[in-house]
Amino acid sequence: MGPTKYTNRAIPRISLKDFEARTDEITSQLVRAAETDGFFSLTDTEISVSDINAIFATSESFFDLPDSTKVTVPFTHKNVGWEKRSQVRPSTGFADQKESYQLQFGDNMADKWIAEDALPGFKASAQQFMQKAQAVSEKLMLCFARGLGFPDDYFIKAHDVTRPDCQSVLRLLHYFGIDESAGPLPETYYRAGAHADWDLLTLLFQRPGESGLEICPGREVVTSFGYGDSWSKVEFQEGDIVCNIGDLLMSWSDDRFKSTFHRVKAPTDQGDYSGPRYSIAFFNQPCIDCNIQGPLKKYPMVTGAEFTKAAMERNFAALKAKQQELSQTATNVLGSVAAVAASA
Repeated sequence: MGPTKYTNRAIPRISLKDFEARTDEITSQLVRAAETDGFFSLTDTEISVSDINAIFATSESFFDLPDSTKVTVPFTHKNVGWEKRSQVRPSTGFADQKESYQLQFGDNMADKWIAEDALPGFKASAQQFMQKAQAVSEKLMLCFARGLGFPDDYFIKAHDVTRPDCQSVLRLLHYFGIDESAGPLPETYYRAGAHADWDLLTLLFQRPGESGLEICPGREVVTSFGYGDSWSKVEFQEGDIVCNIGDLLMSWSDDRFKSTFHRVKAPTDQGDYSGPRYSIAFFNQPCIDCNIQGPLKKYPMVTGAEFTKAAMERNFAALKAKQQELSQTATNVLGSVAAVAASA
């Protein structure tokens, strides 16, 4: 893997303390963060360090199960279930070296909860944490709605998790540990390749010491898959929630708020964390029938279902282009090798 160019950049750290009394102040801070790097961290939330430690223990208990048990809740097109080394990013063309289990609130989870006898208490623990994450998300949604001139409950209604067709997701993630004695990693090894989230807003929970998250700001329009070559490592304090704007909110703000490319870097440099890495992401995804259009109407109005479909189509198109690029590169290399052999 080639060397990475780094820029020192600290994301804003925003306190939600005394939220009701400080809503306008917090709104101003969030809007400023959204307009620049699109990343920020939250402190003084109602989710405690012990809450976060508990959900990580719950997550590890799932991933510690044998694959033969985890495969009883396979990933589906409804964006729920377990997958392993199956997510391929358009930026790399290769699968991320991780596994994940995606959970939702509504009907899509009907047969996708791991069986109670396989993991007692898992469902209740996960659902309790999902509700806490949703409560924090709704505070942010209120602020972003106010910052864009919408009614305070505008985004909250569009992400109503009491509806059976709601789509917001809690994603438990496990990046595999690396055997450093095996030598350098191959060029095709990515913990999580560069990507932008397509949801409204992501809340990311991490554990101190398990480094790797990096961002690359500079994206100007939501339809672009391009990103620069200057990355910044994201630092956070224990108990903080790292948040980022997704493509949905970038579009809904007429590209005013930035959905920034980010990645989980493979440990290739001295000091990089190479052990097993766990993180948990809460993706605020829209109800299928909500109407999406920014205040300036830069983009045509679409429903939540239409926005998601278009995002997936852009992703598949970009992935296809990347795979064609990789295939052509391989063909060129083989041709060069054959030419050298023929002239020997």
